[in-house]
Amino acid sequence: MASEKKTKIAYLFGAGATHAELLALNPELVRETQGLLISDVSSRVIQKARGDSKYVSDLETVSGTSGSLIEKTSGTSGSLNIELLISLIENSKIHDWASKTARLKRWVEQDIKHILTQTRLRRFYLHGALLRLHVHEVVREKEEVVGFISLNYDDVLDRAYTEYYGKPNYCFTLNETMPSTNVPLLKLHGSFNWSDARMRGRPRTIEIIPLGSIKSYIHAPYASIWNRALEVLVNCDRLRVIGCSLSPNDVHLIDLLFKAHLERQEPFDIDVIASANAGEAIRENYGFFPKINTLVEIENMISERDPPNPFQLWLKYKSDKMLGPARVRRLKYLRNVV
Repeated sequence: MASEKKTKIAYLFGAGATHAELLALNPELVRETQGLLISDVSSRVIQKARGDSKYVSDLETVSGTSGSLIEKTSGTSGSLNIELLISLIENSKIHDWASKTARLKRWVEQDIKHILTQTRLRRFYLHGALLRLHVHEVVREKEEVVGFISLNYDDVLDRAYTEYYGKPNYCFTLNETMPSTNVPLLKLHGSFNWSDARMRGRPRTIEIIPLGSIKSYIHAPYASIWNRALEVLVNCDRLRVIGCSLSPNDVHLIDLLFKAHLERQEPFDIDVIASANAGEAIRENYGFFPKINTLVEIENMISERDPPNPFQLWLKYKSDKMLGPARVRRLKYLRNVV
């Protein structure tokens, strides 16, 4: 009897995936001070910017103090969006615009690093649980992970990857995009931990692709990374989107998904592991992707539309379904999910 064909899985992680780790440690998390969603980071950075005279100069009327730059996004009551603000200032070309946006970008990095302390990072377990699930022999008989794609600058996923897959295959060069025993880990915007990376055997500091509209991906190593991401998406049967709103601010990502669909004979499923409302908003915005599944539609596992931590809840149901509760309770990280 022929063996059952494996489902090829790709993952796309956004800021909400890292935020879910914080929420798992502290369900009473105060988003204003510790949250890592774009609205949380934006609010803190804008607050800091308001007290900087070099930033506020020439921007008094739109400095964020009166909500002038509030973006009404689907599923939110209106939140400051730092990427939108950076894009607007970049496009304005007002006096000193480059240094103003550089300040905002630097403050974003400092803010994220301040939240992700080493103590917290050592306690994180959701990414570790996900990868532990996929290296289990029972799961590997049914699902094959063909790639991890991340929009995040932090190294939360990298740490979990290293534990279960070894040295990350970042695909910095064309040689690294060849078949490898390591599943590719593709950080589309770069990473805070690439300051001592090596390319072609030589040490190199790789600048991140900063927030904002002025983005270029055609230089090394990003051309290689984005081309490999396209291959991963073309080859997957199912893309699981965790903590990512597929924001129109990142048109390059939407373009990548669009091109991947055009290269296939049939569309791949896009499972949105977020609140059902967030999934419905994505489906409404990107109806040209015909197989978008909201949280309550993914394998008919979950009935709750707006759980406190969709990543954690989905992982609980998924691991129980594939391995059974008794086996899950014996496995590192996964036993914490329940």
